[in-house]
Amino acid sequence: MITYWQQEDGKFKRIKEDELDTEKRTWIDARIVTRDDVEILQNQYKIDPEHILDILDPDEQSRLEDGDDYLLTIIRLPIYEPSSDPQYLTCPLGIVIKNNFIITICWTDCEVLRDFTTGRMKEISLQDFPAFIMRILSRADLNYLRYLKEINRRSTAIQNEMSLSIDNNEILQLLSLEKSLVYFTTSLKANQLLLEKYRKTKLIKLDYDDIDWLDDVEIDNRQAIEMADTYRNVLVGVMDAFDSVINNNLNMYMKRLSILNLVLMVPTFITSFFGMNVELPFVKYGFWAGWIISGLCLIAVVATQIILSMLEKRYPKARGRINPKLVKIKRKERKNAKRMKSIEAALSD
Repeated sequence: MITYWQQEDGKFKRIKEDELDTEKRTWIDARIVTRDDVEILQNQYKIDPEHILDILDPDEQSRLEDGDDYLLTIIRLPIYEPSSDPQYLTCPLGIVIKNNFIITICWTDCEVLRDFTTGRMKEISLQDFPAFIMRILSRADLNYLRYLKEINRRSTAIQNEMSLSIDNNEILQLLSLEKSLVYFTTSLKANQLLLEKYRKTKLIKLDYDDIDWLDDVEIDNRQAIEMADTYRNVLVGVMDAFDSVINNNLNMYMKRLSILNLVLMVPTFITSFFGMNVELPFVKYGFWAGWIISGLCLIAVVATQIILSMLEKRYPKARGRINPKLVKIKRKERKNAKRMKSIEAALSD
């Protein structure tokens, strides 16, 4: 879908294509691009089809490139998709500067562009296209930082759940968050290289205010990179720790099974031996032979239980028992804490 925006009294106003003022600078916003939109961008605005394909490629990296009669910039923006896995992703945004038009092209919807169209961003002017690009990059860094904090909060909540009982679903959630951190780190580093190129290139002219914005954007981008690296290293360490716990519990269970196997091997060996051409024991006792064998089996079971109880006293953490009442109490405490946070947020608003 393509929408057209011009400014009146410093505010963005959506205008139909046939009502555009050609003397004013125009922002053409192409989001969730369709095949018809691609044809309009190619035929009406003469954008190279290869550049459009690059912009619509989800794996395209940030770069600055000079077209035939326009300047192309591709940056990576953070997006949140609740239905995807992982939920926190990045997508390329193509920015084309051509004459009095600045064209943004994205294969999906993103919160950064919605902030511009809904008026959340203040003091933005279409008269300075480089400053407009700097504001997009600045807003993208703020969203990166906000999403990173949300990822960290989710990771902490999942770790608290796993400290009570380890479930496969929780491990998969941590793995999904780790993927998101990898995507964020890669995209942020690509944007950092683009910012360095903006400072050195001669394709676009930056005035003093633009350079000041560029400095602020670089600071925010480096901070986001450090946060993503830190959260990722912490998450990897947590995953390794839980992996060690799982392996340790598995080793303890394997020890018990080995002891049980050794105990049961004795009656199995005896019955196997007398199953050959050998006279069976207790035959002369007739009816009581079955009771005698059953008693011996019961003695073997009791001996196994005694051995396991002795191991339990020696290794009290081996069984890893969890008190269900304690689990319910902690879950209620977490629910109450969430309710209090929502109430406090509502009161603050």
